[in-house]
Parts: sequence; structure tokens; C-alpha cells
Amino acid sequence: MINPFALFTRRVRGFRVIDIAAVAVILVTALATYAFKTSAGAEDADSASLEARIVAEQQRIRLLNAELAKLDDPSRIEDLSSRYLGMGAETAKQDITLTDLPSLANRPEPAPPAVQATTAADPEAVPTRIDDASAAGPVPASKPASAPSAKPAAVKPNPAARPVVRRAG
Repeated sequence: MINPFALFTRRVRGFRVIDIAAVAVILVTALATYAFKTSAGAEDADSASLEARIVAEQQRIRLLNAELAKLDDPSRIEDLSSRYLGMGAETAKQDITLTDLPSLANRPEPAPPAVQATTAADPEAVPTRIDDASAAGPVPASKPASAPSAKPAAVKPNPAARPVVRRAG
């Protein structure tokens, strides 16, 4: 019969087998602890950089919200629309009923207001673009100005214009 406690008393090259096993367990535990600590340090560095990016993005969001509030200011929009588009506040004279719509469809459109030139010194200036048709000069006399065209002129989209996104609430 084999003695179950022989493992504790057996020696290999002068060392007990149980002592060699205990040293091996301690070394494996130390190496595992070092590996876990190193990977935890890398995770901490990653989370710190991620938190710094989150703070930078939150600052950028606050800056963009402030810029949106400035650009969305009704008094600024009213000033720009009156300055560059010749628009004004709605009057009671512009209020119509459904029976007035057919007469408005046959009426010729008024000429657009003159566009003021923008200067670099004006920070609120909105860049304007003159189409080729308006740069060519007045409409030739052979075509009557009061006759409505069969097909309305196509509106050219401005590729430089950014879409306006409004948040609900």
C-alpha cells in the first residue's frame, strides 16, 4: 500500500516535492497578479482618455448650442431678411382667403429687390450669389413681362448651403 503522506516526505535533488509545488504556486500567483495589474493600468489609461474625449465633446456641444442660439435669434433673422431679401413683417393686407387664391395665381410676380454688396467688415453678412440670368441684364423686350410662363423657373440648390436642423422642444 502507498503512503498518502509520502508526497510530503519525498525529496527530489534535496528538496521536498511539496516545497517545489508551493514555490511554483507562488510564482504563478505573482505572475498572474502582475499581468492583471498591467492590464488594469492599460484599462485605466483608456478610460481616462475616453473621459477626456467626452469632456471635450460636451464642451463642443455647449459651443454649438450657443452658436445655434445666436444664429436662431429672431431679431437677427428679421434683420437679415429685411436687409438682404427685402422682406418685412407680415401685414394685415397680406392676409387672404381661399377665394382670393385664383386671382393671385394669375398676377405677375414683382421684381426682386436689389441685393446689397457684402463687405468683409460686416460679420453678420450673408454671402449672396448672382445667377447667370440676372447678371445678363434685363429681359429682352420681345417677351412680354406680364405674360405668365407656362412652366415656373427651376430653383437651383445652393451646394454650399448647410441644411438647418431644428431640435424638438
